[in-house]
Amino acid sequence: MSLPIWTPAALASEFRSYEGLCWRVVEAQHQVSTLKLVDTLDEQAVLEELIEATKPPAPPECHGLHYLLSTPFRYGAAYPHGSRFRQSGRTLGVYYAAEAPETAIAETAFYRLLFFAESPDTPWPDNPGEFTALAVAVASSRALDLTIPLLDRDAAAWTDLTDYGPCQALAQTTRDAGGEIIRYRSVRDPQGGTNLAVLTCAAFAEQQPGKWQSWHVRLSASGVQALCEAPRARLEFPRGAFAADPRIAGLRWER
Repeated sequence: MSLPIWTPAALASEFRSYEGLCWRVVEAQHQVSTLKLVDTLDEQAVLEELIEATKPPAPPECHGLHYLLSTPFRYGAAYPHGSRFRQSGRTLGVYYAAEAPETAIAETAFYRLLFFAESPDTPWPDNPGEFTALAVAVASSRALDLTIPLLDRDAAAWTDLTDYGPCQALAQTTRDAGGEIIRYRSVRDPQGGTNLAVLTCAAFAEQQPGKWQSWHVRLSASGVQALCEAPRARLEFPRGAFAADPRIAGLRWER
C-alpha cells in the first residue's frame, strides 16, 4: 500500500483538542507476581523498588506516573516487533488504549488468539486468563483524529489489518509536528470502537489510573468469552469475529 503523504505542517493544521478517559488492559499478575517471593507487603515494596531500579529509565515527562502508565515509554530496551504506530527497534514508546473497556477487551481477545495462531504447538490454557483494565484521563490540544475529515480520506491505510507502514510513518510525522495523541478506529473490535495512541506521557492528565476493572478472558472452541467482576459485564466474541485477519483465519481451535 502506498503511503499517504502528510508533512508536519499539514498535520499540525489538523490538530484539535481532546480529553477523556482511555482504557488499557494488562495481565493481572502484575499485582501479585512478586508477592510470592516475599513474606510481607513491606518486603514486597522493597523488592519492587529494586526491580524498578534495574529497568531502563523513563523520559523526564513520565516521572511521577504510575508504572503501568510510564512503562511503554521507557528508554533503552529495543522494541522487538513493530505495532500499528511504532516501528521495531529502539524507537519512541506508544501507550495504546481504547475509549471504552469493551474495545480494550476486544483488542486483548484478538491478540490472545493471535499468540496461539503464531505458536500452534503451545497448549491452550485450561483456565480463563485474569486481566486488569485500567482507565486514566488524557488531555491534549495537539491530537489527531483519523476518523474525521480530512484524515479519514486515507482510512484504508489507517485500518489495514496487517500493514502498519502508513500508520508508523504518520506517527513519526505527528511527533515531528509536536503531536501527542492519535485517535483511530479499532480494526479488532467487532463493534467498531475507537482507540487512542498516546505518544507522550505529557498527554496524561493524572498520575494514577482513576478506574480499575477485573476481567476473566476464556478461550474456547466457540470463541472468546470475557467476564467482568465489577461492574458486572460480559462479552462474547464468536469464532468468526476476528476471521478477517489472515493470521487468525487459519487458527486451530483447540477446545
